[in-house]
Amino acid sequence: MSDHHIVTILPCRDLAASTEFYQRLGLILDSDWGHYRILSDGKGWHLHLRHEPTTPQAPENPFGLYLYAEDVDAIANRVRDQIIEPGAPHLKPWGMYEFAVSDPDGVLVRVGREA
Repeated sequence: MSDHHIVTILPCRDLAASTEFYQRLGLILDSDWGHYRILSDGKGWHLHLRHEPTTPQAPENPFGLYLYAEDVDAIANRVRDQIIEPGAPHLKPWGMYEFAVSDPDGVLVRVGREA
């Protein structure tokens, strides 16, 4: 990992549900501090989940993540039942091959790659 990077800290109401959701996307639980969990995929994705009972839920949740990945289809197959747009992933007009899902708190998560 590079010394220069950024990590998202995402509040969530149900730490177990959020952890399970992000594990379906391919992240692995690296450490569990009770109210705070650190996940990664070993390729560059890093996500910290923080239990926060007042996290806004869908549709009021303003948070979003974009996960860049090489094998978008493999990740889509792991969460196919939760993909928002029928027929996705597919090529978007802005040049990305992508799909979108919502996490348990309504965070919009897009997974894609440049086409």
